[in-house]
Amino acid sequence: MKLFCAATAFIVAGTCLSVRAELADGINAIVNDKIITYQEVDDRIAPAMAVLRNEYSEQPDVFAQKLNDARRDGLETLIENLLILNEFNTKYNGLPESAVDEMVQERIKEQFGDRLTCIKTLQAQGETYEKFRQDVRDQYIISQLRYKNLSDDKIIISPYKIEQYYLQHQNDFKVGEEVKIRMIVLPKTSDDDPAARQLANNIEAQIKQGVPFDQLATEYSQDKQQRGDWMETSVMRQELADAATALKPGQTSGVIETSQNCYILRLDDRRPAHVKPLSEVRGSIEATLRAQEQKEAQQRWIESLKKKAFIQLF
Repeated sequence: MKLFCAATAFIVAGTCLSVRAELADGINAIVNDKIITYQEVDDRIAPAMAVLRNEYSEQPDVFAQKLNDARRDGLETLIENLLILNEFNTKYNGLPESAVDEMVQERIKEQFGDRLTCIKTLQAQGETYEKFRQDVRDQYIISQLRYKNLSDDKIIISPYKIEQYYLQHQNDFKVGEEVKIRMIVLPKTSDDDPAARQLANNIEAQIKQGVPFDQLATEYSQDKQQRGDWMETSVMRQELADAATALKPGQTSGVIETSQNCYILRLDDRRPAHVKPLSEVRGSIEATLRAQEQKEAQQRWIESLKKKAFIQLF
């Protein structure tokens, strides 16, 4: 059945691609005096298309829908880019060629290492150096105009908005029982490693004799979980969660052995399931609200550019 579904998905994909191949040079949209072809849209979404084909190989209907969504989003992005470039060409005097050359050289260094490798790689991909240069210039303009119109100093997130978001999204800030623990972790070379077990027993004996846990953790542990971080027991390995649950603050566990490691835990503190206080999540809420405001501001800006442009879809 899986093979049948996978084959069906690829047949659907192949059919779609064969139809698209016939339309490759066809016009998908006109934006002012520029055109966007079906091929340009497909080139834009090529990485996403590969992921979708792999993820939904057994769900041909879902694959087709996701592919259509990706093409719609890809076309919208290309339209927005042309609108932004048109805005730049209308309002500004252009970029100095020397500045473009500098950006191109930097991009070549980052992506290819040198100009000769760049040209050979572009040729192998069927792309010209001139188009590469133009793409670098356009990408810079688009990013700078987006930044200019959506900079953070234009967005103010009031304390009231943060508090209201916190009250309306209490479930997002719930956490289960948490423990603050320190660990000594001793890796095992095999499932039955007497050396690791013997060392763990020796360390446990030293703890009972009064040697400070932190001192032994610094000397022996191969793990960085020594400073006592808060952790939800629900995300801990079951053996460790069970051991931590049985401890009281200040107590140390015996040796906990798994197939890969030997552990010794020290419980510093515990707190029950709770909702994180506003003071702890204020920063993340502000970042979320700022991202929402930026998205809405960007959409308003793009809509204003669309009102001034001629756009026709095919």
